Amino acid sequence: MIVMRRLPVGWCARQSKTLVGGVCRAMSSGDSEVLLDSVGNKGVITLNRPKALNALNLTMVRKITAALRDWESSKSLVIIKGAGEKAFCAGGDVRAVTEAGLRGDKLGEDFFKEEFTLNSLIGTYHIPYVSFIDKITMGGGVGLSVHGAYRVATERTLVAMPESAIGFICDVGGSYFLPRLGGKLGLFLGLTGHRLKGSDVLKAGIATHYVESSQLDDLERSLLEKGNTVRDIEKILGEFSQRDVAEFSLLPHLKQINHCFSAPTVEDIIMRLKEEGSEWSLGMLQVLQKVSPTSLKLIKRTLEEGATKSLQDCLINEFRVACHCLKGHDFFEGVRALLIDKDKPKWKPASLEEVTDDFVASFFAPLPPDQELVL
Repeated sequence: MIVMRRLPVGWCARQSKTLVGGVCRAMSSGDSEVLLDSVGNKGVITLNRPKALNALNLTMVRKITAALRDWESSKSLVIIKGAGEKAFCAGGDVRAVTEAGLRGDKLGEDFFKEEFTLNSLIGTYHIPYVSFIDKITMGGGVGLSVHGAYRVATERTLVAMPESAIGFICDVGGSYFLPRLGGKLGLFLGLTGHRLKGSDVLKAGIATHYVESSQLDDLERSLLEKGNTVRDIEKILGEFSQRDVAEFSLLPHLKQINHCFSAPTVEDIIMRLKEEGSEWSLGMLQVLQKVSPTSLKLIKRTLEEGATKSLQDCLINEFRVACHCLKGHDFFEGVRALLIDKDKPKWKPASLEEVTDDFVASFFAPLPPDQELVL
């Protein structure tokens, strides 16, 4: 039972509860990978794997999904944040997925199916959903936040979709939100894995608000105390948000991005970067030459198709591609090289020219009806 009357601090301590603005806050166990706190008619989700940069595993996905479904009819606001000093969420636990795949079990398919279902739930959530994307926010962490109504970045935020470096695709709805960032910025971010920091996350359109990290506790307290309606929540977020932020760091390169990344094929993007010839373009060229050639073509196609699809259709498409990646080479090789052995990956196929149209198309083939993602 949530006690809404004013109570002394000692009472809450004796009851394994705490006070937020004088309101008793019921908390889940401190050793859980996901903490679920009820504060009156509001809920707070805390990702609690700080040593693993709050990387998502299947247990966490299931716990968050269950809480959101329960709270959608009983709460007026949900806040999600990450524990520790390094990350909101660094992504899905792809190391566990690949290790399971090498053992021959289906953890990967189960994980992606339930993670993408959670992304869809967030994208269609009926009550305000506020994510504090403070610190590292990559891959699955972006999926936990970007589809919600309100995304709060700080000066410590670092956002990226780095999947091309591990032989994968920009999943968790990446094919939906990236093409909608304006121009070719999303394709650039998806192919290169470029990291956006601080107020750049707001300028790019990924965050909706920018708040100094020192103000997050006060913002949370204010939302929990006074955020009873959408109007209240937007007023509070507006009061805490900083509008006088630095110029977008990519602004000097947007013309180059739009020119080079509007090329019809990945090979043509490479050619335009070479022809453009600036220090920046050649730096981006080096990045693209290191990542998986297969991933580059898969990401480009998923983003092109996603530009006109709903979030749910994007996730269904991504799930098909993800499942085919789990049966291929580069995803396992990329995770091995980047996260385990920390050496140079050996991609197969090794060049863009070897990644044929038929090979790319095979990743988009429908799955058996009983294996498809249903949203």
